[in-house]
Amino acid sequence: MKWTVHSERTLYQDQWVHLVSADVELPDGRHLDHRLMRSTAPSAGVVLLREGRVLLMWRHRFITDTWGWEIPIGGMNRGEVPVEAAARECEEETGWRPEGLRQLVYTQPSPGLMTSEHYVFLAESATYTGMPKDGFESERIEWVPLADIVTLIAKGDIVAGTTLVALLYAHATCSSAGERESG
Repeated sequence: MKWTVHSERTLYQDQWVHLVSADVELPDGRHLDHRLMRSTAPSAGVVLLREGRVLLMWRHRFITDTWGWEIPIGGMNRGEVPVEAAARECEEETGWRPEGLRQLVYTQPSPGLMTSEHYVFLAESATYTGMPKDGFESERIEWVPLADIVTLIAKGDIVAGTTLVALLYAHATCSSAGERESG
């Protein structure tokens, strides 16, 4: 059943987010004053696999006051295509420049609340270029065995939605060079 949007009004807008109030009609004729967030640009990230390990960042998220492992991901600049943004963000956040990127998965983290789009790419090789440009992004960067991902999720060490989608998809589909957990 499709909901019908009759009007929208801006509640707040800046360079990152656009908060909107929408008059939405439900299929049964009732109306809702629904809030939604429009993001200004899609995001792109990388699952970087090497020798059965994935490159992750241990970071604090001040909004939820939690720590967790995440893939490198960030916003796209004007005129940038997703694959370029993913490579740039990975290098800026980790110091590793991914090579041979191919699309892994596309996700909309919370389509009932926001328009955010995330493009995630897979790379099986990378070149270390030095310390991360954005050293403030994480406390540490590590190569974590892909086989450990399910355990880290169960412990609550991986909770970010796009990271969950990307790593579980990689875990389920990657089978070369021992990247997939046996059994």
